[in-house]
Amino acid sequence: MSTTAHELDLGQLIADTEEEILRLVRDHDPSTVGVYEQCRYHLGLDGSTGVSGKRMRPLLGLLAYASITGDHRAALPGAAAVELGHNFSLVHDDIEDGDSERRHRPTLWTLHGIPQAINTGDMLFSLSRVALHRLTDLGFSDHKVLRLMRLYDETCVALCEGQYIDIATSEADTAMSVELYFDMIGRKTAALIAASIEAGALLATDDEKVIAHYRNFGWDLGLAFQLNDDLLGIWGEEQATGKEPTDVARRKKTLPVIYAIEHASAPDRARLMELYRDHAATGAAIQEVIDILDRSGAHEYTREQARLHRDRALAELDAAGVVLPEARARLHEIVVRVIAA
Repeated sequence: MSTTAHELDLGQLIADTEEEILRLVRDHDPSTVGVYEQCRYHLGLDGSTGVSGKRMRPLLGLLAYASITGDHRAALPGAAAVELGHNFSLVHDDIEDGDSERRHRPTLWTLHGIPQAINTGDMLFSLSRVALHRLTDLGFSDHKVLRLMRLYDETCVALCEGQYIDIATSEADTAMSVELYFDMIGRKTAALIAASIEAGALLATDDEKVIAHYRNFGWDLGLAFQLNDDLLGIWGEEQATGKEPTDVARRKKTLPVIYAIEHASAPDRARLMELYRDHAATGAAIQEVIDILDRSGAHEYTREQARLHRDRALAELDAAGVVLPEARARLHEIVVRVIAA
């Protein structure tokens, strides 16, 4: 039975994706139970509540597929692959960033040590590729599956390249340019979101123009998503939770900071660099950083860029054309809800 407008329940799409993932992360051998337990823990599929993440990437891919075909179920292995791949990168990110908490729980490496966490991240990546092979069992041609695997592998390469840029510039005592920042987030964030949506379209149609529109939709959505996250990490955190802005407290050089370094007055620029070299983040220092960002126009610039890429994403979605209007409406709804710039 096809997915109708009445049946297109986002919660059900997420539940179906998680069921597909659980096929892959169940225990296989008594001697290796631990690594699958670690996979399920990180994915939030260990029985805990409220720790599984939004599942945005697989959801977008399923909606892209359903918008063309009217159903989502055949694309579930691809959705599972995307989510497993995303999470392999998060396990490694937590180690590289030294983060001890994710989704309000201890990270894998703090519980099991760095070697086991690296191995579990590698396991998630390997399982993501195993998931893609199941598409052949569901009737997709070898040509489509191989094309999808190439897209996925190239996306993972881009992700690693983006992470390299991030680490290298963080370790250097020089400021990243705005241009390089967009290059980095394109590789680290936009590439996987674009690939998730392109994969859904690729499985659903042979129309290269439609596939390209969905790919472009995902790319601009990914950029807008990251820029909106940059805004929330500085100006949204305190309003939403009453806590100090996380990105400033951690001295993260997101777009607002990079823009301010390029465009602030000379005294403000020097002071901002000084504050970012001082890792003792006090409330007064954090507020001083925010004041400098506000004076430089960084807040409005970042918001304008988020809006620009959001609007470009919506234009690409409109240009793609869809069979199931409800799926397109849900994609539009996600864009507007997630990117509230």
